[in-house]
Amino acid sequence: MTPEPKPGNEAGRQAARWVTDPFAALGRKAISWVNNLGASTIFITLSVLRIFRPKQLMKILEQLYLIGAGSVPIIMLVGLFTGMVLGLQSYHALVKFGSQGALGTLVALSLIRELGPVLTAIMITARAGSAITAEIGSQRISEQIDALGTMRIDPLRYLISPRVAASIISFPLLTAIFDVVGIIGGYISGVLLLGVNAGTYLYRVESSVDMKDVSDGFVKAIVFAVIVTTVCCYQGYFAHMRTDSYGARAIGRSTTAAVVISCVLILIADYVVTSLLI
Repeated sequence: MTPEPKPGNEAGRQAARWVTDPFAALGRKAISWVNNLGASTIFITLSVLRIFRPKQLMKILEQLYLIGAGSVPIIMLVGLFTGMVLGLQSYHALVKFGSQGALGTLVALSLIRELGPVLTAIMITARAGSAITAEIGSQRISEQIDALGTMRIDPLRYLISPRVAASIISFPLLTAIFDVVGIIGGYISGVLLLGVNAGTYLYRVESSVDMKDVSDGFVKAIVFAVIVTTVCCYQGYFAHMRTDSYGARAIGRSTTAAVVISCVLILIADYVVTSLLI
């Protein structure tokens, strides 16, 4: 006959389980994070290599229109009011030191070095990134991606590579638009509404900004483009493998996760890239 377990041993096992369960859950999370990091790295690497395959130009132009041109109105609107608010707040801060003439320098450098790339990336993530995840996720759930493989069409080349190329082209251009419109917004707020000398404002903008500032902003924009497209395409492409949901709910959760993860990684990458370029 099998001996019955002693109550003391069972209590000890329960106590040990209470101690080790949190660490086991943390370990599972860490392993899952490392697996996803490796899979997403391979995913984006293969997609970038397939950009240079033949007959990609028309697909890239289509995605340039959807990701780039379609985002211009919201980028201009956000850039205008960001510049106006920045000009208003900076003016009242500079007046305390009698340095309101430096308003153009503060507005231009803040936008070109920091706010332009970050806010542009976040707005594109909210508008185009969510749409990319939902579209690819819907194609995965409805087995359209499997049908591409059946027809011997590479899904990465057909779906992912054009979006990666279009994002790498679009993000710096949209960042430049955001910067220019934001500087105009600072002009409206500082010169037209608060009475700063127009010549002083424009001279400070011209004299304080050099090509390194612009190139650093573009480097950030390209890094953010790779991050956003990797996360959004990856979340949509593997929506069917989610363990917390399935079907339409999986698409919704993948879209939410793509936007949240992209925004968090944008802010983390912004600090890392800034520390390397400064």
